[in-house]
Amino acid sequence: MRLALAVSYNGQAYHGWQSQPSGLTIQDKLEAALSQFAATRISTLCCGRTDSGVHGVMQVVHFDTEVHRPAHAWVRGPNALLPQDIAVQWARAVPAEFHCRASALSRRYAYALLESPVRPSFEAGRVGWSCHELDMSAMQQAATQLVGEHDFSSFRASACQALSPIKHLQRIDITRRGAYWRFEFEANAFLHHMIRNIMGCLVYVGQGRQKPEWMAQVLQARDRRAAAPTFSPNGLYFLGPRYAAHWGLPEQTAGYDGLP
Repeated sequence: MRLALAVSYNGQAYHGWQSQPSGLTIQDKLEAALSQFAATRISTLCCGRTDSGVHGVMQVVHFDTEVHRPAHAWVRGPNALLPQDIAVQWARAVPAEFHCRASALSRRYAYALLESPVRPSFEAGRVGWSCHELDMSAMQQAATQLVGEHDFSSFRASACQALSPIKHLQRIDITRRGAYWRFEFEANAFLHHMIRNIMGCLVYVGQGRQKPEWMAQVLQARDRRAAAPTFSPNGLYFLGPRYAAHWGLPEQTAGYDGLP
């Protein structure tokens, strides 16, 4: 039997998603709880690996098991064993041909940022920060130049393992509520550090350090050295994948978007 789970987590205390010898990763904690609950070893695959400090709102994983339990038990059981900053949101039985990564039509991220002369305090680790005022119009103009299918080499980390730097960035939405900004991204897939590198450039433009048209120059350079420094992971949230309707999986976690 193949199961799909959605997992949410606050990434501050962990060394990212992927299992490491330290055991201080989301995958390590999730698999330990699942294995204890099922009384057998369970290994998971995830839709999109997240880095140290990055949060997950609806990380989708799948695994195969011979253990048969009701769907709600795969939520409540592991949650009783997981740390308080990690929680299974839903569980669904899926066909054997479902693959959480390969079946995803797109992936969504959001970046939460505080605009304030004073650094974050109680939101520390959950938002990025700009101590300077940001220009909405300038950032929107810059973001528009990235939408579409492009070679995103200028926004790619040197350690990126993707086979191709060409991705289809479907949208970038920028909104503001009081002192908080929300940048939402959707693409067929993302390169390692792609969003954080785009965020660095958007903040440069928003602060007036570069003109909006500079973003097109960075994109066309296809060289990481042309872009701004990688922005902080603190405000980055993996919102989750989208799947075709026939899989019967939710597109979001009900009543929760994980942002301040």
